[in-house]
Amino acid sequence: MVTPDEFRPIIDLFFMTSALNESLILSIHGYCLQLANVRVTFSILNIYKHHHFCVQDIMASFSHHFSSMFIVWMACFHVNVLCALSDLRRFDQPAKEDGSVSFLVVGDWGRKGDYNQSNVAFQMGRIGEDKIYTAKSLQKPWYSVLGNHDYRGNVKAQLSPSLRSIDSRWICLRSFILNAEIVELFFIDTTPFVDKYFLKPKHHHYDWRGVMPRQHYLSNLLKDLESALQDSNANWKIVVGHHPIRSIGHHGETKELKMQLLPLLEANNVDMYINGHDHCLEHITSNTSQVQFLTSGGGSKAWKGDIDRLNKGGVKFFYDGQGFMSLELRQTDVKIVFYDVFGKVLHNFNLFKQLSTAI
Repeated sequence: MVTPDEFRPIIDLFFMTSALNESLILSIHGYCLQLANVRVTFSILNIYKHHHFCVQDIMASFSHHFSSMFIVWMACFHVNVLCALSDLRRFDQPAKEDGSVSFLVVGDWGRKGDYNQSNVAFQMGRIGEDKIYTAKSLQKPWYSVLGNHDYRGNVKAQLSPSLRSIDSRWICLRSFILNAEIVELFFIDTTPFVDKYFLKPKHHHYDWRGVMPRQHYLSNLLKDLESALQDSNANWKIVVGHHPIRSIGHHGETKELKMQLLPLLEANNVDMYINGHDHCLEHITSNTSQVQFLTSGGGSKAWKGDIDRLNKGGVKFFYDGQGFMSLELRQTDVKIVFYDVFGKVLHNFNLFKQLSTAI
């Protein structure tokens, strides 16, 4: 079990990826998303009160050890940037006084407390912040980027500024940049890249308003990302998207991202790509790329035994159960740790770079 003394985050970021969330903040995954036609009878602070646990219990024991500057939810279903013709919107967040930044990553976690969701949240609480939604330290902006389940509903409702009238902390964007001095996080709307959502949607209905014409949208997004990466002076560059580039989990690699997005990451010295979508924990490397591929999709339901055993090249770690991930960043080093549902450390590693090449 992880005790508070074993991990004292210097953190300032709390990052969450989320997918298949059937009971998330205002139905973020595309369920009941007609915001204008829905009478909201709950607030972000008590959305789970009708289940067997309450929000205050979800991230218990956070307050004394996790100083959060802002919250980031990467929905799977993972701002209001509705037009792809402009540059990516940028948010600035100072690092801590000692120059460090830390954050937690949890994905695919919306299961109404089932499938160990509340247990994962509790262990995150042991490492983070007490009463995560109500703690004084968390009265900061919450950032969200869309995923595939978000598009199965009313996308504009999720991107609507009206959500901020319910909770002023809430900000939902398609793609944007979060600058925390030593690190920049580039959040990318990956769902429109995936061909099958357009060609073989099955019984799903996708709301592509703001995306069509698709190729124009993607072209502008990639141009904006490339420009932002080239202009970045951050020591560390992290790109975040809902869908994986490399994965041996249920969904596996996203070929469209591998072809269109990965070359930009490699050409612009991106250090990490973080995603959810596959309900597992993964760390994958490549002999031909500097990018570390990190999957944190074990927030609730996991797919036990669902693994591509024939495509394990570069896999440093794979876990087909629930859990989450933490990152601690300083100017020249990063520590990444994966935890299971009991708070046990499953895998950890460090990245280093010389200061002269980091600036």
